[in-house]
Amino acid sequence: MKRGLIAAAGVAVLVVNVAACGSDGDDKGSGPDDWKGQTLTLWAMDGSTPKKWEKDIKKAFEKKTGAKLKLEVQQWNGIQQKITTALSESDPPDVIEVGNTQTPAYAKTGGLADLSDLKKGVGKDWTPSINKSAVFDGKQYAAPWFAVNRTVIYNKKIWAEAGIKGTPKTRDEFFEALDKIEKKTDAEPIYMPGQNWYFFDGLLIANDAQLVKKKGGKWVSNLGDPKVGEAMKTYEKYASYSKAPKDKDEATPQQAEVFAKGKTGAFIGLSWEAATAIDANKKIEKDIGYFTIPGESADKPEGVFLGGSNLAVAAGSEKQELAKEFLKLAMSDKFEGAMAKEGGVIPNKDSLQSNLKGNPAAEAAAPAVKDGGLTPLIPEWGAVENPPNPIKTYMTSVLKGKSHAEAAKGVEGEMNKRLSQKQ
Repeated sequence: MKRGLIAAAGVAVLVVNVAACGSDGDDKGSGPDDWKGQTLTLWAMDGSTPKKWEKDIKKAFEKKTGAKLKLEVQQWNGIQQKITTALSESDPPDVIEVGNTQTPAYAKTGGLADLSDLKKGVGKDWTPSINKSAVFDGKQYAAPWFAVNRTVIYNKKIWAEAGIKGTPKTRDEFFEALDKIEKKTDAEPIYMPGQNWYFFDGLLIANDAQLVKKKGGKWVSNLGDPKVGEAMKTYEKYASYSKAPKDKDEATPQQAEVFAKGKTGAFIGLSWEAATAIDANKKIEKDIGYFTIPGESADKPEGVFLGGSNLAVAAGSEKQELAKEFLKLAMSDKFEGAMAKEGGVIPNKDSLQSNLKGNPAAEAAAPAVKDGGLTPLIPEWGAVENPPNPIKTYMTSVLKGKSHAEAAKGVEGEMNKRLSQKQ
C-alpha cells in the first residue's frame, strides 16, 4: 500500500457545497440487455488498486455485464476539490473512491447515491467499525472498501539488547519494555512527537472520549471533557520516553527516517512507514518487527484510528444499476480478499482477514480493527483538521506544561469557529 494513499486516508477535508446534477429520471443501461458496449468509469486513487486486482476485475466485470471498466487513477493532491466539482457536473465519473472521513460531507451535499439496497445484499456482514463511515443520516452512501491502522513498528535488535523477550500484551507491559530500553541501551525507547494526532485519536477512541457535542442544535467543541484529558495523560506517558519535538507531528521530520538510523526502539505508524525506513537504510530491514498496539488489558488492543477508503456511486451518474453491479463484484469475497492479500489492507469483513496471513504488518494491524474508530463523522469536522489543527496545538500545550483544562480552553474558540463554517 503506497504512502500517498495512507497519508491522505487520515487527512480531513473541507468540502464545499455540491449541487449534484441528477439524470432527470433516466438510467441509461438500466439492465443487462442494455449494458453491452457501455463503459463504466471508476476513479481510484494512486496506489489503491494492485495491478493483478485491476486486471482481474476488469476481465470479470466485462464477462459479467458485457460492459467495459475504465479506471482513471487520481492523485491525492487537490482531490477533494476535483471530486466536489465532478459531482456537480452532468457527466460525473460513475464510481468514485473517497476517503472514509470524507464520505459524510459528500453525502450531505447530495452528491452520492443511496446504496442501502446494496448493504442489505452483499453488505450484510461488513465489519461495523469499518462500515460506520459509509453511513450518513441512517442511509448507506458508500460501500466500505478497506481500512488501514497503526501498529507498533519496533527494532528487534534494540529490544534484544534490553533483554526483552516477546512483545507486550498490555499498555503497562509496553511501558515496562520502554523502561528497559531506556535503562539498558543508549537508544531512544520510542519516537513520539508532540503532535501525533491520529495516534492520540486512537487513545480517545479507547477512552470513549468525544471531541464534539451538540449544543443548541449545533456541533461545538467537547475538548475540555475530562475523558479527553485522561487520554492525553496516556499520550504524555508515551512522550516521556521520547526526545522528539513537542511542537511537531510524525511527518516533521518523517518518523520512519528517524527510526531508520537504528537508534530508536519503536514508533507507532502505518505499514508503508516501515518501507520508508528500509528505503532510507536497507540494513535495518532485518531488525524490523511489528505488534498490535497494546491496550489497558490483554483482551482488548488499544483504540486505533481507522483510515481507509469507500467506493461511492455518483448521484448524477446515468449508469446507476451498472455501477451497483461493479460494486457487487468489487465487494465480493473474491475481490475483497484479493485487495487484502495483494495490497496488505484490512478487508471489510472479519471473515476475510485470513488473506492477511504472511504479511506481518497487516497481521499486527488486524486485531485492533473491531474496536477501532474514526474522527467525528459529521460534515463539519473537515474544517477542524485544516492546518493549523487546534487539537495539535492543545497537545503541544499540555506537553509543555499547561493543564488539560487550560490547554483545551485555549483552542475551544477556534474549534467552535471551524465547526460553525457553512458546508
